Amino acid sequence: MGRIMEWAARSDHLRGVPRKAVITAVGAFARAVANLCNKTTAHNADTLMTLVRSRPPGVPLITVSNHMSTLDDPVMWGGFKGLLSFDPELARWVLAAEDICFKNPVFSYIFRTGKCIPITRGGGIYQEHMSEALERLKDGSWLHTFPEGKVFQEDVPIRRLKWGTASLIARCPVTPIVLPIIHRGFDEMMPEKYFYGRRPPLPLCNKNLKVVVGEPIEFDLPMMVQTAVSASSDHVTEDTLQEAKWPVISSAGQKLDETAQRCLYTALSQKIQSSLESLRLLAKRL
Repeated sequence: MGRIMEWAARSDHLRGVPRKAVITAVGAFARAVANLCNKTTAHNADTLMTLVRSRPPGVPLITVSNHMSTLDDPVMWGGFKGLLSFDPELARWVLAAEDICFKNPVFSYIFRTGKCIPITRGGGIYQEHMSEALERLKDGSWLHTFPEGKVFQEDVPIRRLKWGTASLIARCPVTPIVLPIIHRGFDEMMPEKYFYGRRPPLPLCNKNLKVVVGEPIEFDLPMMVQTAVSASSDHVTEDTLQEAKWPVISSAGQKLDETAQRCLYTALSQKIQSSLESLRLLAKRL
């Protein structure tokens, strides 16, 4: 647990100097890769910029996107004008794979000060650091997630989403604004199997990158919760209650057991998946 370094993620760590240094350096790298080494076009950028800079106080923002390369974050933010990627206060928090980004103390410190939250793939939606992500949302922060759960470089429909993002939406006291984003060309910039089946040591150049921002997804969370509770009550058995391992949570004023949570997370994930797929099809036409 020592390499997770929760203390390095705090805004007051060394008066915020390391965070500002890392965010500035990563932002410069992202803009160089997006705009100097490659050509990046951002569509509907104002929607994201407005939500990042001037959404209602205390309302969290979750951006969700497809996952095409290990450099999706931060390079996708480098394509937005207005120095979005340079401001340590406005910069996103992001869920990052522990086995890739937190391999050693040096990586852990850099990613932690860069507002990354370690996630163990396959560790479930109630693993320790999902609670940290939830705390950031309770603070009204911006969190980015890749709900597909891993890198996919094939140009195919959005796959079934993991439930982590849905669980954060349901558990947050203030329902977050959820904004879908689709990007294209990142598989060419950082292909998974480039040289002897490995990624290139540096991002490739002269690629056309595209980032398409959608519109916020509308959730009638109270209605979805009620539907989940009703659906779960039809499937509850004594064996189900004995096998339940998830904690009971509150969402939209109701208590949800594990069966109800599964129903709700499925419904939320399907809605996000549908929005991402519609945006993916639009991005292909732009």
